[in-house]
Amino acid sequence: MANTEFVYEIYVLAAPRQIWDALIKAELTKKYWGHVNVSDWKPGATWEHRDADAPGELKLVGRVIEFTPPRRLVLTWASPADAADPRTHSRVTIGLEPIGDMVRLKITHTGLEQGSEMHTAIMEGWPRVLSSLKSLLETGKPLPTWAKATR
Repeated sequence: MANTEFVYEIYVLAAPRQIWDALIKAELTKKYWGHVNVSDWKPGATWEHRDADAPGELKLVGRVIEFTPPRRLVLTWASPADAADPRTHSRVTIGLEPIGDMVRLKITHTGLEQGSEMHTAIMEGWPRVLSSLKSLLETGKPLPTWAKATR
């Protein structure tokens, strides 16, 4: 199957540092994502995405490729079952660009197998997570990101 990419942009009325902290600090990701991101954030370091209510439950794994606060973060991304096989890892690039009083937050997720379970989860997950992050930073209240859609 062909690899594909997913790109999503959202504009947030917040300072770049606030958004950056919300992306990497566990106490903040827990509020809007329901998960915590765990790493020392040095290039080459491991990165783990854990369930906030069950910290031992590993949801995603990867490595930090680039860490340039508060502008750019690049990670590899894989399910724990695929951790040992780098060929199965996708890549997430997070870019923050100040525009006046707001910031354009852009996610580019590449190397996804089109139609795979991961690709489907990404297409639904990133918009929900980033909308919840935006809501938290702008109103102080996150969205219920994992509420079921009524299609």
